[in-house]
Amino acid sequence: MSTFANHSTNESSGHNWRCQFKEDFKYILLPVSYTLVFVIGLGLNVTAMYVILFRTKRWNPSTVYMFNLTVCDTLYILTLPFLIYYYADENDWPFSDSFCKLIRFLFYANLYGSILFLCCISLHRFLGVCYPMRSLSWVSARRARLVSVAVWACVLMCQAPVLYFSRTRDNGTERVCFDTSSPELFHDFLVYSSVVSVLMFAFPFMVVMVCYGLMVRKLLEPSWGAGGSQSRGAGGLAAHRSKQKSVKMIIIVLAVFMLCFLPFHLTRSLYYSLRYLEQMDPSQVSCELLKASSLAYKVTRPLASANSCVDPILYFMAGQGFRSNLTNRSRTSPRKPGSVTVALSTQL
Repeated sequence: MSTFANHSTNESSGHNWRCQFKEDFKYILLPVSYTLVFVIGLGLNVTAMYVILFRTKRWNPSTVYMFNLTVCDTLYILTLPFLIYYYADENDWPFSDSFCKLIRFLFYANLYGSILFLCCISLHRFLGVCYPMRSLSWVSARRARLVSVAVWACVLMCQAPVLYFSRTRDNGTERVCFDTSSPELFHDFLVYSSVVSVLMFAFPFMVVMVCYGLMVRKLLEPSWGAGGSQSRGAGGLAAHRSKQKSVKMIIIVLAVFMLCFLPFHLTRSLYYSLRYLEQMDPSQVSCELLKASSLAYKVTRPLASANSCVDPILYFMAGQGFRSNLTNRSRTSPRKPGSVTVALSTQL
């Protein structure tokens, strides 16, 4: 995605920027990284979608959340060929203004949709681990569907302003597709972007961290998953497998947040803030600092897109019976009384 002011191509026509620097590296970095995300992410998400739709007989709440997460990622991945062409052609948008708005909207909808659905999955797992008995009456596939509808409504409502801010502008022989907004609307976009970052990233991130902290403390308790003498054998094995799944999920989700979402939001916030200060008082920000923040922001954009490749791994590694679903050999076995404690928590 291009920034609101690309100094190497004078995207901000009509605005004289004090700092001028080239960013030709992004014409290689972004097409290459987006191509990798498209190839790998499409294969993983299509496989996950196939397993969920055609090999999963009974959907539990996490299956519902994973399906919505996969839909979210797939919609974004299908927009990448247009961005690959755009950046390979050095910021010359060949499509309409409306299509530019749609592409930018889908990027942010995927970004924050992924965050919210990962938060839902984490909350569900937290309830299963920390409150296995009481949560039996709290969670269900039907309620998960209602929550998913609410998440989609929240994402669409919060990202709708992107359709207003994103736009194209002719710059000589080129047409630029702004990923934020035109320079004259940047102040308004900065306020909007800051509010969205707090509500749809910072808050869910804190919720996930608190949930996982409590889950780790619970899993470290020697009595977790124990149910008396009857829980030994098959019940104890089920508890061990459930603990392994929980640990895998914690690692994967934290990796997505720490490697994909957190660097993107930190560098973007820093770059936007410095750009705002540079516009208000050029003497407050050096060109070197502004250049470094712009470079960091552009480098982390492919990381944000890479979440579309990492999300399916959550289902493959920590999901419920992926291998059984894939081979259609799922079997049901009678549940022992001692394994009731881990019954819900074994279902991601």
